[in-house]
Order: sequence, then structure tokens, then C-alpha cells
Amino acid sequence: MTSLRHAWASLAPQLTLLQPLPFPAAGWALLERLHAGFNDRDAHTRLPLAVARVRPEACRAIHALARRCDDVETVIVDAPWERDGAAEPMAAFARQFNADVDALMAVLVPAARYRKGHYAYGRFTVPAPHGLHTDHSAEDPAATGEPICIARIATLGTHYVAGDDRARDAGTRRRLEALRYWTPLPEGGPGGEPEALLDALLAQGILRTIPVDHVVLMVAGNASPDTQVTQHMAARPPAGGL
Repeated sequence: MTSLRHAWASLAPQLTLLQPLPFPAAGWALLERLHAGFNDRDAHTRLPLAVARVRPEACRAIHALARRCDDVETVIVDAPWERDGAAEPMAAFARQFNADVDALMAVLVPAARYRKGHYAYGRFTVPAPHGLHTDHSAEDPAATGEPICIARIATLGTHYVAGDDRARDAGTRRRLEALRYWTPLPEGGPGGEPEALLDALLAQGILRTIPVDHVVLMVAGNASPDTQVTQHMAARPPAGGL
């Protein structure tokens, strides 16, 4: 067993909210490449990869708490939040999640520097509105990509654009752009409405769905021209927004 696999196998007792997932051979090969050096654009095109699941009892507790909020509460995780704590009810779960993800990422991508941008909870859009979503990322200006862990707990699924963005043809890029803004294709015609675009892109595997109640490892962007960003979008945007 490699040191990475041994460290991963030993991780579960350290976590409170999450359960590390087992990986098939192809998943281990990808993780070992990323562990050795995250500046691997070809490996980035093979992400996202689910790395952990949220414990069922935690999912139930988060869902019950989120149902008390009939709007969306967004909390910025910054130095004052870390120093002073937060009085809002989801803060304890957010702290547990952040600590668990720090432990996950310390094993998978130990050289990264971590930051937590925000979390949001409450009543989102379809199909399962009440829950928590969080983005937990790392920032390295010298890298060609930044590792990021995201989770959608007891709430809507999030779709992502699969594969290498440089390999997409102009027509696919136009369809994705229209879907991102939830507008019809400029050229019109059958299949050009947002609902139809979403269904077609999912059916073709250009869009795939991040599993709910799991933590996935993906790639955020930075200033590097060689960055392969994992584009992701909600199942349906709010009216008038991305």
C-alpha cells in the first residue's frame, strides 16, 4: 500500500461530519498524480472526483436546521468569523465541515494553502430546496489550478461541465453560454430553450451532476492561461441571475 493510500485509510476516525470514500484503481491513479503535483492540466480535465460523503445523521440534522430558514442565508468565512465565531445556527456544522475538509485536503493535496470563502443555507430552488452548500478552496498564485472541495448537503444538485474546455467546438460553447445565463440560443430553433439545452447537454454527457451529500474535489481558476477550470452551475438559476 502506498503512503497516500495508507494515510487515506487511516483518516476516518479523525472526521466528525464526513466519511472518506474508497476509490477504484482509476481514481487512485488520478489522485496519486494530483498528490504528486497539482499543476497537471490533463488530470484536471478528469475531475471532479467524489472524495467523501456526509454522514446520514449529519445530513438529517442539516436539513432540519435549514428548513427553519425560508430564505437563503449566506455567511462569509473570513478572519473575524474564524476569530469571533458566528451566532447563526449553521455555524457549528460549517466549522465541522471545514475542519474535516482540511483533514481530507492535507492528505490529498498537502502542498496547498487553504481558504474558505463562504457557505449558504436555507431555501434554495428546485428540486430539493432546503439545505447547505459550501465551497472550500485553496489558493496558490504559482499553480495552474487551485484545488477546491464543494458540497451540496440535503439540497439541489449542481451540474458541471465535463472534460477539457479546449476540446469543445463553437456550437457547444454557445449552448453552454446560453445555459449559464438561462437564455435561448441566439439562433433560435427547436431545442434552443434553456430547459431543452439542459436536458440535451446532460444526455450527451457534456454536463454531469455532482452527487448531493458528497464532497467533490475539483479545480478553481486563477490567472494562469493554462488553467482548466471546472465550470459548475445550479440545476436552475434564480430569476434574472447566473
